[in-house]
Amino acid sequence: MPGVPESFEHVSDRAEFKRAQHRPGVELYRAHIVAHAFEPHTHEAFGLGSIASGVERFRYLGSDHLAPQDSVVMMNPDELHTGRAETDTGWRYRMMYIDPEVVAEVTGERGWWFKDAVAHNVISARKLGVMLEQIWQATDKLSFDSLMFDILFEFKRYASAQQAPVSAAKQRFVAVLDYMRASMAERISLEQLALVAGLSPFHFLRSFKAQYHATPQQMLMALRLYEAKCLLAKGLPPAQVAAATGLTDQSHLNKAFVRRYGVTPARYQQQMRPDHARAVRS
Repeated sequence: MPGVPESFEHVSDRAEFKRAQHRPGVELYRAHIVAHAFEPHTHEAFGLGSIASGVERFRYLGSDHLAPQDSVVMMNPDELHTGRAETDTGWRYRMMYIDPEVVAEVTGERGWWFKDAVAHNVISARKLGVMLEQIWQATDKLSFDSLMFDILFEFKRYASAQQAPVSAAKQRFVAVLDYMRASMAERISLEQLALVAGLSPFHFLRSFKAQYHATPQQMLMALRLYEAKCLLAKGLPPAQVAAATGLTDQSHLNKAFVRRYGVTPARYQQQMRPDHARAVRS
């Protein structure tokens, strides 16, 4: 894999994104992480992957999880999570981030949901590892789409056909998250968020932390960085992206982006270009 962000602490840390230009809503990721610790971040997509070597420790849905070699990893959309190595040699893994709408289109099923974040299945994990390598190397649209279908078919065994119902407590905060997304370029106060939720400020903070296992500030930063990722993929200049997402400046964007995604904004933009690293051709 070419290049290492200068912010990485260890010379062996590497991370790379790739996107097929003909298939919006699908992003590939591969990494070897030894020293880097990913701060809480989110994706508006399913995170589906396999661990090739080592062990990952990550915080997800309020609990710590271990994903060792030859395990399968499954994360639902919009859920904050972290990530760091549990072993001295780090961990190698591949992921596919895929929007729920694309999953529904490919599989013909809506409402996929994963109850477990990790599945210990050597055969399945190795099969997925091979397919995720193959889809990374795919050089035409038909190969990419066929492999995407096969990968989702393999993950289907772990998915529930019905999404867990939204609790009344979580439903209360839907408007809060929408407000955060709409106002991320502004300075948002605890009182503003509490007013949206219809709670007193610190009652809101306690309830929010209990629901999302994160403070409102952590959630806001995760949403800001995810939006920054989307804007960078569209080709907007990093300085403009920083301003649009409420970050202090381009330096703030650089540091925060690396901490959550493992690459600099400039390298991420480079990796999203159609001509980068054997982009899928027609």
